[in-house]
Amino acid sequence: MRTRRPLEPMRLLILGGTGFIGPHQVRYALARGHRVTVFNRGRQKEPWPAPVEQLLGDRDGDLKALEGRDWDACIDNPTSLPIWVRDVARVLKGHVGLYVFISTISVYAASDRPADETAPLAVYKGADPMAETTQSLNADRRLYGPLKAQCEKEAQAQYGEAATTIIRASLIVGPNDETDRFTYWPARLARGGEILAPGDGSDPVQFIDVRDLAEWTIRVAEERTTGVFNAAGPDHPITMDQMLAGIAQGIQVHPKLVWAPKAFLTENNVSPWGDMPVWIPGQGETFGFHRRDIRRAIAAGLTYRPLPLTAADTLAWLRTSPERQAELRAGLIPEREAALLTKLKA
Repeated sequence: MRTRRPLEPMRLLILGGTGFIGPHQVRYALARGHRVTVFNRGRQKEPWPAPVEQLLGDRDGDLKALEGRDWDACIDNPTSLPIWVRDVARVLKGHVGLYVFISTISVYAASDRPADETAPLAVYKGADPMAETTQSLNADRRLYGPLKAQCEKEAQAQYGEAATTIIRASLIVGPNDETDRFTYWPARLARGGEILAPGDGSDPVQFIDVRDLAEWTIRVAEERTTGVFNAAGPDHPITMDQMLAGIAQGIQVHPKLVWAPKAFLTENNVSPWGDMPVWIPGQGETFGFHRRDIRRAIAAGLTYRPLPLTAADTLAWLRTSPERQAELRAGLIPEREAALLTKLKA
């Protein structure tokens, strides 16, 4: 449901605020005249362009700084544990007009077909979801989707569907992304030479610029838009080949792509998503992974930057940190890529 309201200054609480999404949200909110409070452990400082109130605490048991305060909306960025949703609701329920939870498309039970927001969710099969901790999640990343689904259910149970917004983001990309799951491609195309690319170029891809996600989240709070939304992009279907072409256009290169069949990649233990970032085979059990239905989010005002701009800005950001550029956290290292290219040609 989308309710239009006149733009007026909001009292906005952002849980986190210093990770990947949060700083973009804070800056956009400040630019639109809102009063922003962030709640985090205070370990990472940000040079805000205007005053931002910082409340210190910890989601693992130290929520005292949130007590006795009222906000028009709360945006929950970092939560992946249901107990975090429950505990913060015990403090905030009745004190926030809208609770916006940033979720993930990994909450869906299956990826074998295109899904809209009504598709079945992953089922958590552990003993007590409230007993899960960051340690157990880090030890078994298979829990991520089911626990996020539990977080969604807990949020709706605590605040009610009429005061809850759930945004299921796809791969989030752009400046300040510490995972390099998209950044690898602008960096690799910029380096030049023959480039190993996955499949035949026809597999679909979906992702979203962090700034598009962050800015839309603020607009959702402004208009008190409630409901569940898949937040992926761009606003039209594109393939892996088209994504790489858009990146090449943005960073002004003419890449020499060498497409490697899925069978070759599998035989040589080249993993989708990790060794070949963004890419997931568009057939079989992952046919629908990059085919999520995003019409509801677009109808609710989600807009997109051009892919070439995202690529150019991402590469420009990466080049401000030479040590990170030298050792990316996703993709193939040059020596392994060279060996695979040699083997593929043979």
